[in-house]
Amino acid sequence: MVSRPVEPTYPLLAKQMKVQGAVVLQALIGKEGDIQDLHVLSGPAILSAAAREAVKQWRFRPYLQSGQAVETEARITVNFTISTQ
Repeated sequence: MVSRPVEPTYPLLAKQMKVQGAVVLQALIGKEGDIQDLHVLSGPAILSAAAREAVKQWRFRPYLQSGQAVETEARITVNFTISTQ
């Protein structure tokens, strides 16, 4: 459960090139709810860095197992779409 999401900044070049899509990341979330490790699994390379930078700042509610906070893994998808408005 994300307690503090951070929106990614759409890279200007990607916007100009009209690149859209989803970046899928694999995250290791520590006992305190912070990102310990983060890897890009798939998605447009031009958007990957922006997705990583945003998700690295996210904070999660600690995952509890038998009442104890434990590390957990999560797959996170960051969608980039260009607004037509």
